[in-house]
Parts: sequence; C-alpha cells; structure tokens
Amino acid sequence: MITVHHLNNSRSQRILWILEELGLPYQIKRYQRDPKTNLAPAELKAIHPLGKSPVIEDGPRVLIESAAIIDYLIRRHGQGRLQPDPASATYDNYVQWLHFAEGSAMLPLMLNLYVGRLGEAGAPLHPRIESELANYLGYLNEVLGQTPYLVGDELSGADIQMSFIGEIAKAQGKLQAYPNLAAWVDKLQQRPAYRKAVEQGGEYAFAK
Repeated sequence: MITVHHLNNSRSQRILWILEELGLPYQIKRYQRDPKTNLAPAELKAIHPLGKSPVIEDGPRVLIESAAIIDYLIRRHGQGRLQPDPASATYDNYVQWLHFAEGSAMLPLMLNLYVGRLGEAGAPLHPRIESELANYLGYLNEVLGQTPYLVGDELSGADIQMSFIGEIAKAQGKLQAYPNLAAWVDKLQQRPAYRKAVEQGGEYAFAK
C-alpha cells in the first residue's frame, strides 16, 4: 500500500491526483501547516530528514520531489498510462516538462510571493520578476494554443506536474493575459480524478 504524507495546500495534492488517475490504492497521513509560519510540522522529519511534502512510502522505498514521485508511480505502477512511449521523441518533451515545473517556472512565482511581502523594499525586484513570469507563462500559453495538453491530445504526468504552476499563477492573478493557460487549468480541475483527489486530501486553496 502506498502511503502519501500529505501536507495541506501543498504540492502533495498533485500526488493524490495522479494516484486517482491511475486508480491505485493508497492511504493518506495528514499534516497541517503551522498557522503562524505556514511551514510544515516537525513530524515530517521523522519520514524524511528534509521534513518536506510530498513524501511517499511504497514498501521500503521513501521518495521525495514531486517529479520523481510522478515518474516513479507511472514507471512502477502505470502500465504504460500517463506517459508517451519512452522510445519516442515526445517522451523527451514529456521529461522536459516534468523538470520545467520546479527547475524554471516555480522560481519567479515564489519570488513574486515572497518579495510581495516586503512592500516598498521589494519594489526594485518586481520588474525582473514580472519579466520572467511573462516569459514562462507566455511560453506555456503558446504551447497550449497548439495542443490540448502539454505533450499531445491526452493528459500525461507532465500536465499533473505542471498543474501547480498554473494554479499558483491563477491564485496570484497572473492568467488574464494567457487564455490558453487559464483554460487548461480549468480543464484539469474539472477532471473527476482531480475532484476526487481534492475530496481525499481535504480543503485545497487552489482548487478554484
């Protein structure tokens, strides 16, 4: 049985979603953010030294990092679902999107969040942050104007991994200029497996 160590309002929501898409049995161990600091509780360090979520346990394996977990679940349990043929060129694009989420796209969104809390002290950084957001979100919007999902006509693990980028951008009010990206987020959030994952995981601030 796969155990998901699930932190509220976090990237672990997409791990519940992929498990629902794959129809795999799993159990949830729940953790709540500290109401003052918004940080994960110290109990998570008993599962992994970094004390971060998502973390899964699958037998003796303990895995962190959303992209690694998504790749693992699809390779070990997916039976060919939710990814292109590994021998195809499309698969290379799929892997690129798995890494793009946290390797590139998430940084300006996080900077926008944290720098915004600095008030006037953070003002000099905003033009660069906005430039990077326009670069990445514009690229995503262009891709999603050519194909329904990131690597073709069907949902893949890449869409699930990248979904958090779209949701955070939407929560920050950044999608008005990117209709294809906004429509993609809405489409993902209407999937039955997504809705079931939200029910299983509990209140999720970005499921709107």
